[in-house]
Amino acid sequence: MGDAPPVLWIEEAADHIGQVVTLRGWVDQKRSSGKIRFLILRDGTGYIQGVASIQDLPARDWENLDRLTQESSVRITGEVRADKRAAGGCELTLARVEPLSIAPEFPIQPKKHGPEFLLDNRHLWLRSRRQHAIMRIRSEVVRACRDYFLTRGYTLIDAPIFTPTACEGTSTLFETDYFGRKAYLTQSGQLYLEPACMALGKVFCFGPTFRAEKSKTRHHLTEFWMLEPEVAFMELDGLLDLAEDFIATVMARVLESRGEELKTLERDISRLEKITPPFPRMRYDEAARILAEKSKERPDLAFTYGDDFGAPHEAALTEDQDKPLLVTHYPAAVKAFYMQPAADAPDKALCVDVLAPEGYGEIIGGSQRIHDLELLETRIRDHDLPREAFNWYLDIRRYGSVPHSGFGMGLERFVAWVSGVHHLRETIPYPRMIHRLTP
Repeated sequence: MGDAPPVLWIEEAADHIGQVVTLRGWVDQKRSSGKIRFLILRDGTGYIQGVASIQDLPARDWENLDRLTQESSVRITGEVRADKRAAGGCELTLARVEPLSIAPEFPIQPKKHGPEFLLDNRHLWLRSRRQHAIMRIRSEVVRACRDYFLTRGYTLIDAPIFTPTACEGTSTLFETDYFGRKAYLTQSGQLYLEPACMALGKVFCFGPTFRAEKSKTRHHLTEFWMLEPEVAFMELDGLLDLAEDFIATVMARVLESRGEELKTLERDISRLEKITPPFPRMRYDEAARILAEKSKERPDLAFTYGDDFGAPHEAALTEDQDKPLLVTHYPAAVKAFYMQPAADAPDKALCVDVLAPEGYGEIIGGSQRIHDLELLETRIRDHDLPREAFNWYLDIRRYGSVPHSGFGMGLERFVAWVSGVHHLRETIPYPRMIHRLTP
């Protein structure tokens, strides 16, 4: 009795041209042409076409092939043949078809479905080619982010999910009971990274964060992932250079590794290929002047000087840009309590918002942190925050305080921009929004 064929993943099939192999997966599509059957199999690593003719396939296997429905699971065996026209450069001449589970009619059909239907069936929608592509791009971005910092000597610090106080503002906190005490789901790991950078110099965290924002826009989720580096002795100029190099490096990695997925999404990669340093930079005052001029013909862009920018303003600022725009020196009054004021303009914060082109808005927000103890104590009072909750945080300024800086990048916003998708809900496996807690 001969050896059994090797069992492979589809992505491995092209390395076994001329060999008989076994593949396992789910039926993506099936069609027939007379006495020939075509089966598209998906296993998560790729797609492959199996071809069978009635004279070459045993009768039982021919019947099994006809029984298969969309998303049925199956094991197939056959010879791998080179075919430059096929996905992956090969196809399988079927010799055996073994159904594992015959699926009933699949709820998601090749027709237009509404977003609520697709969200209700998110656990099944993940099987679509479009979602495959987005999730693979997301995975590549995550890996590229980690590699960027780990290969540059940063230490990964896992910040807690339960926190005793706010980081970005008390109005967007999710409150929970913590053994009879109030606790909150984290808005950011930053407050915990600052002590860590004083111990380890260069650190970062990467994990889920939560914002109880009652927003229904395409730019917001209540649960999302954020990458946050923090660096001792770094001031604003160094932070701008870091953000710029980081974005360009991660973008190059996605272009190199996920070209097929970008093609599936019909993403215009010529736009992404332009994301190379240097990026344009401007201060808030210049951005405000630009918006004031644009608002003369577009009333929707009107705003009061001193306010933070909204999504329409961010889109307008980048509509003539083909690279991310770094906007710095926002009014300190609209930014977080911990941001260092500018020496030449104390009413401005040494901060940056990185605005992606094509209307994708802010993808990075960061700042130089206040390192003076008295000033930080004043800011905590001004923001009406409970000082006792920040005693440990103030210790950073008591024991060897130095200038330091960091930023946060929302993973889903970055993935949406890279993938060219409209809404953040497509960029995370199971989105959480103001009216969405399932599946």
